[in-house]
Amino acid sequence: MTSNPWLVAALAAGAYFALRRFMGGKRVPANVVMEKIKAGAQVVDVRSPDEFVGGAYPGAVNVPVQELSRRLHEFAKDRPVVVYCASGMRSAMAERMMKQAGFSDVTNAGGLSGMPR
Repeated sequence: MTSNPWLVAALAAGAYFALRRFMGGKRVPANVVMEKIKAGAQVVDVRSPDEFVGGAYPGAVNVPVQELSRRLHEFAKDRPVVVYCASGMRSAMAERMMKQAGFSDVTNAGGLSGMPR
């Protein structure tokens, strides 16, 4: 059976958008993220430690999304939380996980490149 590269690309794109829709968690504009940070939000980088060492948002703590569920106790539920990753996918997972754990004010900032400067 010969694979059609266009079909493979179309299926991959469809899977990507379906996953994004399933994961939920919309990214918010940088000005909203900045207001959360100014209000004392906890900034959480959910990328890998290697990615974090390569550059991170000032003041962010690194908790890879794979470790987040067992480290939720490190964060105050009564403070806003801003999560980010590289593209917004892992941060969407983190946002959902934290909200399911009872965090009421969690903001998915998307990728590091979209964080306010």
